[in-house]
Amino acid sequence: MMQLTPSRVDALLAQQRAFFATGKTRSRDFRHAQLLRLLQAIETHESDIMAALQADLGKPAFEAYATELSAKQEIRHARKHLKRWMQPQKFAVPKTLQLSTAQSCPEPLGVVLLISPWNYPFQLGMMPLVGAIAAGNCAILKPSELSPHTAAVLTRVISATFEADYIAAIEGGVDTSQALLAQKFDHIFFTGSTQVGRIVMQAAAKQLTPVTLELGGKSPCVVDADVNLTVAARRIAWGKFMNAGQTCIAPDYLLVDSKIKPAFLAALRQTLQQFYGDDPQRSPDFARIISDRHYQRLTTLISGDVVIGGETDAGDRYIAPTVINNATADHPAMQDEIFGPILPVLDYDALDDAIAFINQRPKPLAAYVFSHNRAVQARMQQETSSGGLCINETMTHFGVTEMPFGGVGDSGIGAYHGKASFDRFSHYKGVLRKPFWLDLPLRYPPYGDKLKVLKKLM
Repeated sequence: MMQLTPSRVDALLAQQRAFFATGKTRSRDFRHAQLLRLLQAIETHESDIMAALQADLGKPAFEAYATELSAKQEIRHARKHLKRWMQPQKFAVPKTLQLSTAQSCPEPLGVVLLISPWNYPFQLGMMPLVGAIAAGNCAILKPSELSPHTAAVLTRVISATFEADYIAAIEGGVDTSQALLAQKFDHIFFTGSTQVGRIVMQAAAKQLTPVTLELGGKSPCVVDADVNLTVAARRIAWGKFMNAGQTCIAPDYLLVDSKIKPAFLAALRQTLQQFYGDDPQRSPDFARIISDRHYQRLTTLISGDVVIGGETDAGDRYIAPTVINNATADHPAMQDEIFGPILPVLDYDALDDAIAFINQRPKPLAAYVFSHNRAVQARMQQETSSGGLCINETMTHFGVTEMPFGGVGDSGIGAYHGKASFDRFSHYKGVLRKPFWLDLPLRYPPYGDKLKVLKKLM
């Protein structure tokens, strides 16, 4: 593990700036080769990654592979499309600038800082790194200390693949993050809570460093009366209880049409029994809470009309898939993002009420609506604001590689995935080029009556 001291971080930044200044990272061949090396390193360490995720979060192998190792797909996509992404974009020029050519040319930012979270600790460390490499940057990655086994594997993968003057990983706690944030980077990419996002943005502002903040929020899920109850219950349960609910885009609470709520809750109960059996604690397919502190926080949210689950085990950091019926706006689970396997259920009589309830709260990272009714779907799309929206699905919009993913308002700043990641870590420099051989005197003093000609051209 690379140990951080003030002199060490200063030296590392100097080394990375010196390497970036050589220009090696600017060539497509170099970037292409580094992405391939990263892909090969992930494949080499695949079993170690899976074991680390099991040790940190109790992640089932299927969930770990489907989510965390989806970073491989991001790498393959970037390698396939890198040549096209690096091409300058051409623009038409006005009549007054004829014979000029105008284009926007992507260039790397320089040295970037990536701070990744604990809930999907491998994927959410690697995916922004792919964008940073594809765009031609040097990077320092700070993985979360709350998932130490995965942080160690991630650091090992990076150190075995790259020289530290190009790509480095630094483990450590809050002090390490603070020391890094005190430095001048060319971009900071942070994934985590809204609360910490404010701290990151405040630190970046002192250096005028641009930021990408991938945050969270209370993602609502509306269940209309015109719905396939079985499929809706299955897709909502999958999205909510994967990774024991520790997902930034998991449905945070449900707004269910009062006419179908009893039938929906019955379908949800049946679904959870099918997923995890009579005792989810014994299921190999249900994860655990990341830490004792998070476990204690979550257990204080379980109160009221608990109609499914509610069982806990501190020694195992286990909280059963839990559903709280008849929740209200002042229920403890409705105050902040839950980030655990607890699902409050509210009801509504008119869609206007559900939309108003959503819009009275900070803009979430995701929103969900389940309905056959196209008018209901359209209203949710047009009348609510969220980072992303799924219709009759949960969470899977994150898996569309080429579709930008990000938040809005309190749920984040900026987007990434696919070309959006390349764009996130690039500066598009506008370049105008004009030959010497024609130099009309129209724009030069003395102006005389040239204004008449200019008005005709403009």
